[in-house]
Amino acid sequence: MSSIHTYQPTTDCLQDRIILITGAGAGIGAAVAKSCASHGATVILLGKTTRKLETVYDEIVASGAPEPIIMPMDLAVAKPEDYTNMAEAVEKEFGHLDGLLHNAAHLGNRMMFEQYDLELWNKVMQVNLNAPMLLTRACLPLLKKSADASIIFTSSESGRKGRAYWGAYAISNAATDNMMQVLADELETNTGIRVNSLDPGPVRSALRLIAYPGENQNQIKKPEEIVNGYLYLLGPAGKGVTGQLLSLQA
Repeated sequence: MSSIHTYQPTTDCLQDRIILITGAGAGIGAAVAKSCASHGATVILLGKTTRKLETVYDEIVASGAPEPIIMPMDLAVAKPEDYTNMAEAVEKEFGHLDGLLHNAAHLGNRMMFEQYDLELWNKVMQVNLNAPMLLTRACLPLLKKSADASIIFTSSESGRKGRAYWGAYAISNAATDNMMQVLADELETNTGIRVNSLDPGPVRSALRLIAYPGENQNQIKKPEEIVNGYLYLLGPAGKGVTGQLLSLQA
């Protein structure tokens, strides 16, 4: 039996599934979006930079995969009604949602707790915690219409164990892990929705480069190397897995 670490997806493992991915313009979000599409899913690309989303869109279309949908949204400033409007647009277009990957994140400068900038604190919490809550709440009615829906919250090692100078980023990830558990417990008995958080481990990305500017990028995995773990949770292979704090680190 395959696990999240050994899973090898079949060509059509996500056939006909509708999957929404935040932070889909670059890094892990873009890699997972393209991989989901290549395995049969119609992907909703959500991100703040339209140009980046269009690049991912073009690559998916050129590959012959199902045509994705672009939904520009800046999670740092989006209001509750923006999420409601977005969910209504998805319902009008597709009628339901099979997968929701919360991948967008904001790091901010690392600094001592007593010196932490309050404006930065609020922005990190808005993007990393409040936005996933608002988006999930808006999408739950659509996810409940799926026979096998999956929600993934992206987490990190710093959220599982707090460390000096990681401030709001670590704390927001810890809170997100707890939010996942609350949701998983609420949804396990009355719906087919499974909810998990996933720490991808060290991956080459803009956020990683900010956090570790002196790191040798050639020693870090590319986003394309870790997408199978996401496909495992988004597809039928992960059925029955819910409420778990998962990690792709060996």
